[in-house]
Amino acid sequence: MIKAVKGTRDLLPPSTEVWNRVETAARAVLRAYHYGEIRTPIFEETQLFARGVGADTDIVTKEMYTFDDRDGSSLTLRPENTASVIRAYIEHRLDQRPGVQKLYYIGPMFRRERPQKGRYRQFFQIGAEAIGSESPAVDAEVVEMVIEVLKAAGLSGFHLIVNSVGDHNCRPQFIERLREELKSVAHLMCGDCQRRAETNPLRVLDCKVEADQPIIEKLPSILDCLCDDCRAHFDTVRRYLDDRGIEYEVRPRLVRGLDYYMRTTFEVVHGSLGAQNSVLGGGRYDGLAEMLGSKIHSPGIGFSIGEDRLVMSVEGEQPPSTLDLFIAPLGEPALRRAAVMARDLRRSGLVVELSEGKLKRGMELANKLGARFALIVGDNELAAGRFALKDMSSGEQESLTPDEIAARLAESRN
Repeated sequence: MIKAVKGTRDLLPPSTEVWNRVETAARAVLRAYHYGEIRTPIFEETQLFARGVGADTDIVTKEMYTFDDRDGSSLTLRPENTASVIRAYIEHRLDQRPGVQKLYYIGPMFRRERPQKGRYRQFFQIGAEAIGSESPAVDAEVVEMVIEVLKAAGLSGFHLIVNSVGDHNCRPQFIERLREELKSVAHLMCGDCQRRAETNPLRVLDCKVEADQPIIEKLPSILDCLCDDCRAHFDTVRRYLDDRGIEYEVRPRLVRGLDYYMRTTFEVVHGSLGAQNSVLGGGRYDGLAEMLGSKIHSPGIGFSIGEDRLVMSVEGEQPPSTLDLFIAPLGEPALRRAAVMARDLRRSGLVVELSEGKLKRGMELANKLGARFALIVGDNELAAGRFALKDMSSGEQESLTPDEIAARLAESRN
């Protein structure tokens, strides 16, 4: 038997109902903040991610799904989508449009990581990018929007963490200082940290290995090394968050794993997810467009929500949709009439299941499906123009016209 590839999974009802609710809620919030949807290709030229994400990152060196096309070009399934959005921004000259370009996306990403709870090789992200402004006000609005998306999706009890990772003026000096400090302690750390100490020292701060934490805590803090501009920017972002009443924790060890991030970074964690407790991450990337070949300075900030983890966190809190009506027609004429009735009721927004077969078996199936009401359509009902509507919870039965049935079902929903 052929099964789903390791690290992938089938999403089945009723779980997919929660996915749809989360995405619908996210779209409504993003639309309210004037973001428009962008859909980029699932695969891109490999160089896009090597240059944008960073040649020394774990994503590029170990996790990407890369293959040669028939013309010899190297293509990669997208491991993240910010680089793709910026590529599209440059290619289609979106900088020529008025105002800050606000774009969001929902879709699958691909990384060959070790599968575990909340982490898959094909995973889904809800993300957004605001491109064309360096203002800390935009940073604060993006963080505010993230909080609103999570609340609208039904998540509560989450925790916001913020930090600044400096810019091209102050971060290189901090990285060199970090590299020097790591020379004497890296050999005591995990294998990944020993490698990163040379190739990408900033990523050492993001290590999750418990035994390495006491060493990491003694390393220099980037907040002590920020230049005046970066410090002022971060202070202003925090002030705007305070104005909005948004609670947060400043965590100097918070960094992002991709090379393009600078200044504001943020993350939201949730206790229900265990070790992999991050629901989303984001930050500012003012130099990414230039890294990808743009001659126009296009500062930006964005985030990506791990939709798999978000759904996992809210799934138990959102009941599956209810089957409003189960229709049991008795015979061919009844089935034809019942089909038209089912269509009209569905058009009014009701969830209707139409079945065939014996009445007893139909009522048993209505119970198993959790229908609120059952409608019996037989020869007598057809002749009288009134139909037996049964309340499945109380057992009460009424004889109603089609219009009365629609009104009764709509009333019972309120």
